[in-house]
Order: sequence, then structure tokens, then C-alpha cells
Amino acid sequence: MVDYSKWKNIEISDDEDDTHPNIDTPSLFRWRHQARLERMEERKKEQEEHNRKKAETLQKLKDAKEKLAKLESEQKDSADLTTLKKVLHDLEEEEKKIKQKEEEMKKKERLTPWNVDTIGQDGFTKTVINTKPPRKDADAGLSDEEKEKRMKQFVKENEKKLKEFGMLRKYDDSKKFLQEHPYLVCENTANYLVVWCINLEMEEKHDLMEHVAHQCICMQYILELSKQLEVDPRACVGSFFSRIQIAEVEYKNSFDDELRAFKDRIRKRAAENVTDAVREAEEEERKARLGPGGLDPVEVFESLPESLQKCFEAQDIPLLQQTIASMSEEEATYHMKRCVDSGLWVPDAKAKEKEEQQKATKETPDPE
Repeated sequence: MVDYSKWKNIEISDDEDDTHPNIDTPSLFRWRHQARLERMEERKKEQEEHNRKKAETLQKLKDAKEKLAKLESEQKDSADLTTLKKVLHDLEEEEKKIKQKEEEMKKKERLTPWNVDTIGQDGFTKTVINTKPPRKDADAGLSDEEKEKRMKQFVKENEKKLKEFGMLRKYDDSKKFLQEHPYLVCENTANYLVVWCINLEMEEKHDLMEHVAHQCICMQYILELSKQLEVDPRACVGSFFSRIQIAEVEYKNSFDDELRAFKDRIRKRAAENVTDAVREAEEEERKARLGPGGLDPVEVFESLPESLQKCFEAQDIPLLQQTIASMSEEEATYHMKRCVDSGLWVPDAKAKEKEEQQKATKETPDPE
């Protein structure tokens, strides 16, 4: 009976792979083929380095044993003999490590699937002709104002769908969603997701921000892929998700590194935005409380001598008059002028209050 088990780990041929008709199939095959070639080249270099180190260690071990045998035959008990025994012990330990490494490499080689580059020579060649949709930049030649206007219109028309994409969790769902709504595969979607991430972080919705950030990096990878291949980004949707789901170590690590860096940038930007917002609010508040002379009452109060501060805190006018009288004329004039300019002290406050009441009475219409 034929044992078919040895064929079960063969990586399928590029031209037998099932792909969606919208996927740029030749590009996908080239990436997979190139990735296999790179892995094979890395294994080859690893094997060559291992063989070199093994030969070097075995030669050193042989030389050390010969020297040790010679010294022992001469029955010399010297420092050289002790040192040589230590060197020999270290070399024997190194030899064990090399053998262990060799076993690991053999096991790895056995588990590596066969593919079109290792199973044998091609029986025939095939030429594939595929017309790729050219990449178009819809915003090319537009001014910043026009781009902003177009972005706002895009969000207004598609915000519900943009949020729906941002909340998806599975690669298959994201792939299907974008293929059903190809007009979302564009820079405006990536820009919207970035802004949404910043807002979520500012609202302290950290977990949700990290989830939307993942979707944002997926979109950015698709757009970057379209730039590299110079094709329409919609043609790269299936290609990207197929590759990320294959989970090639290097590609996945690159994606994860970019995602981590992006989330760090979002946190930093959100923190800066919060700081700026607090600063603006404080500035607005300060402007709102400026006195008639343009001074801030809080700043003026904090600059007053402690004795004057107590007067204003207690709202004790006799104590204020007494404190002012105890100061030099120059010092008293300086502080009181600042108090008036900041609104801390209103001269003739009762007269002004009466005047305002009379004015309000005149402006109030008589009931019919």
C-alpha cells in the first residue's frame, strides 16, 4: 500500500491557490514565493554557520585532547595541565550545545513543508497576464481647503459605515466588509479612524481606542501596499488580509510593531490635546475675570502682602483701612491701584450699585 502521509505537508503550488477574483493574484503569489525564498536562504546561512562552528570546535577539541595526553604521558603536574583540563571541559560543553542545536535544526527541517522550490524542477512554465487597476489619487491637485471640505462631506455621508468598520473584530469580517463597501478603502477612512482614536483616548476609553487603532493600521497597510504596487487600493484588500492571516512571523511582527507605535503616538497626541484644552479653558476663564484695568484678580490677590490678603478674605473694611494706614503712602497706593484695576476693590461700590439699580428700573417697561 502506498503511504500518502509524506505528501500532506506540501505547500500548495502558487497557481493552485484559491483567491477572490478581485485580489491581485500574481502579486500575492510573488509575496508568498519571495517569503519562501527568503526563509530558505536564512536556513541555508544558519546551516553554513552551524557547520563552520562545529568544524572549528571539533578541531579545537582534538588539539586539546592531544596536548592533554602529551602532558599526562610526561607526568607533568603543572598549571598548564590544570588550564588545559578546564579548556577541554569547556570545549566538551560547547560540543554538547552544538549537537543539541543540530538536532533542533534537523527537526525543524523535517517539519518544514515542501513547496514548488524544494519538491523538484518545473515540468513546464506558464505566463500569467493580469491587468491591474491603476492607482488613482482622488485628492491630487486639490488645495488643503478643498481636501478638508471633501473629507467633511465623506464623513457626513459615511460616518455610520466608518464606525461599523472600526468596531469589527475578525479579519474575515473586515475583509468582507471592505469588499462590499470598496468606496471606504481610501485615505479619508484612515484619517477618520486616526481622529476617532485620539478622541476615544481623550475620553479615557482606552480599550476601545486600542481596538479602533488595530482597524486603522489595517487600512493604512492596505493603502501603503497600493502605493508600493502602484495599483488601486481596492485591489489590495484581499491581498492584505490573506497575508496577515497566513501569519508570517516577520510580517506579523512588523504589523504588531507598527500598531504599538501608532497607539503610543495616539496616547501622546491625546495628552497634548488635553493639555492644550485645559490651557485654553484656563486662559478663557482668566480673560473672563479680568478687572476694569485689565488685571487678573487671582494673580493680584496672590501678590498682595499677607495682611492685605486677610482683609479681603474676611471682607473686613475697617481692618483694610487700618492695614492701609499702617503702610507707606507709596506702598498703599501701589497695592490699592492694582486691587481697583483687577476688580478686587470697587471704589464707591454702594453708589455704583444704586446707579445700576436706577438704570435697570428705567429700562424695565411699565406694565400695561
